[in-house]
Amino acid sequence: MNTRQWKRLMPVLILLLLLIAACAPGNERFVAGPAGFWAGLWHGLICLFTFIISLFSDSVHMYEVNNTGGWYNFGFLLGVAIFFGSSAGSKGRKKRARLPCDEEWDDIGAKVEEKISRGIRKWAEESDEKEGEWEEIGRKIEEKIKRELRNWAEK
Repeated sequence: MNTRQWKRLMPVLILLLLLIAACAPGNERFVAGPAGFWAGLWHGLICLFTFIISLFSDSVHMYEVNNTGGWYNFGFLLGVAIFFGSSAGSKGRKKRARLPCDEEWDDIGAKVEEKISRGIRKWAEESDEKEGEWEEIGRKIEEKIKRELRNWAEK
C-alpha cells in the first residue's frame, strides 16, 4: 500500500478502534446492570482487539467482570470461537482436486530440476582450479554460472 492509501485508511481504522473501545468490557455501561449473553458474544468477538488496547490502557479490559455468569461466559466463548475460526472439530482444509495440467507441470518441473542438477554436476567436474583466493573463486563461480545459464537459456 502506498502513502495515499494509508492516509485514506487511517481514519477508518481509528474510527473502528474507537467503536471497539466504546463497546469493550470495563465500560461504565455495565455498572448499571450485568453483561449478558449478547455482550459476552460481542466481547468474545473483539477479544483480540481489546487485549491489545488493554496493554496500553487501564480503562479497557478483555473480559467484563460484572456479568450474569454462565450465559455471559457461553457468549464470550462462542464469540472467541467465531473470531478465531474454531477449527478444533474440523479435519483441516480440503485439498484442491488435482487437474490434468498439474501432472504436466510436475513433469516439466522434474525435467528442469534434472537439467539444472546435471549442469551443476558437469560444471563441478570441470573445475580445474582448487586453490586460490576466495574472492577470485567467487568471481569465477559467478562468471561460470552466468555463462552456463545464458547457454542453457538459449538452447
